[in-house]
Amino acid sequence: MVELILTVLPYTQAVLSILLIVAILLQQTGTGMGALGGASQDESVHYTRRGAEKFLFQATIVLAVLFVVSALIALVVA
Repeated sequence: MVELILTVLPYTQAVLSILLIVAILLQQTGTGMGALGGASQDESVHYTRRGAEKFLFQATIVLAVLFVVSALIALVVA
């Protein structure tokens, strides 16, 4: 059983990391490149995530948790 985990875990972590990177890059804040310097257009605007944006946000959280769990499993098994 441990051998199977040690064989499959690196591939699982690679796939999770790629999916997590893609999910993070697909999220848009709408502030553009100005946010990199600390500038924003209107900081008091609050909106609710809906549809695909909400799904992408929740999927990012799930992928991050799965990646952390897989890293902890790798730490315990190794």
